[in-house]
Amino acid sequence: MSDFPSLLGGLFGAPEVDAVFTDTARLQAMLDVEAALARAQVRCAVIPPAALGAIEAACRADLYAVPALGQATLLAGNPAIPLVKALTAQVRHADADAARWVHWGATSQDIIDTGAVLQLREAVGLVQERLHVLCTALAVLADAERDTGLPGRTLLQQAVPVTFGLKAAGWLDALHRSQRRLQALYDDTLVLQFGGAAGTLASLQARGLDVAQALGDELQLPVPALPWHTARDRVAELGSTFALLTGTLGKIATDIVLLMQSEVAEAFEPVGEGRGGSSAMPHKRNPVGCVAAIASATRVPGLVSTLFVAMPQPHERAAGQWHAEWETVPEIVRLCAGSLAQVTVVVQGLQLDRARMRDHLDSHGGLLYAEAVAVTLAETLGKATAHALVEQAARQALAQSRHLRDVLQDMPTVSAQLSPTQLAALFAPDSWRGMADTWINRVLAQR
Repeated sequence: MSDFPSLLGGLFGAPEVDAVFTDTARLQAMLDVEAALARAQVRCAVIPPAALGAIEAACRADLYAVPALGQATLLAGNPAIPLVKALTAQVRHADADAARWVHWGATSQDIIDTGAVLQLREAVGLVQERLHVLCTALAVLADAERDTGLPGRTLLQQAVPVTFGLKAAGWLDALHRSQRRLQALYDDTLVLQFGGAAGTLASLQARGLDVAQALGDELQLPVPALPWHTARDRVAELGSTFALLTGTLGKIATDIVLLMQSEVAEAFEPVGEGRGGSSAMPHKRNPVGCVAAIASATRVPGLVSTLFVAMPQPHERAAGQWHAEWETVPEIVRLCAGSLAQVTVVVQGLQLDRARMRDHLDSHGGLLYAEAVAVTLAETLGKATAHALVEQAARQALAQSRHLRDVLQDMPTVSAQLSPTQLAALFAPDSWRGMADTWINRVLAQR
């Protein structure tokens, strides 16, 4: 991955998270592991204290040429091998004796995996911060719009009335689950990888566990029960966590895109100079932020499938499956972070046409209130009879282009049960909100 912004980077990424996964950042993360390993081994009396200064001083990414390491990686098969050679040479230049202790007892996968964990931990923290911002905006929206009615839609058809506050609360509730999933990653997923050549740390003999614990302390990473070189459920779990968040963001974006349709026009992305225009049609107001989020939600599942396909890794070191993760995991996280940035801008600046929402509640001749009438009549006529009666009235209303209320009023069976005032009350916009307020309060209470 390049250190420089790409043409599409601003659309599908987030600058602060993109920066975590540059080549330089990857290199520095591996060097941070090497420096921490040296400190841990000094603490455990495995290498001489005199070697530490030269090793730490050499663990700076700016001392190394990324293109040269990239060329060497082409031959070596992984970036840790040429990096360790270059690091050793750099240390030797300052202290020939200290160079003997570089990378002592570790294997390439220890450095690559633990370096990746350091990058991912930083990225998770950044995503958590930005997700909190979006959740706060949605909480405000859910509370403020709890009385804003609009048609609920099932199978893309108008169904029964809902409130926009409830819709926003539904988005927020799903994001709360992603917040909990992200937090859980710190306990058993973002952990140390340190097992040596084949997971036994035999080169360190009896000091292996001591060094592992000291290295975990240095990097502030939990030390798992044993190395996980080819047990990749942690990687798949992390990818899945970000995929679930990306999918939820895509769901929010999809709802808003549909509400922005010209024929619906109930909600809109924020406007701004150069935002959402068309190269051909001056009148267009396109949902660009939502489109980017939907694109990310479309791409991420395929990337996550790579992680699951790569899980059955052979014996103690993978032959290609591990390598398939290297670019896949950062891309999942970057796409998720970019989607989060886009949706946050949209939600914070979301514009609602409440009058149009209200008009749509009655735009189909009151058909949205058919369930309310059927449930009310069921108390005396029974559910099956009431349902069939209202269904007949709905068909008649459509065929005659009449309001459902008027058709029902003309039906003797209905007028015998409901007075004109009672019937009219069932068609009031606020009469059929059900548990909407309760659900909103329950979601807001989770914060």
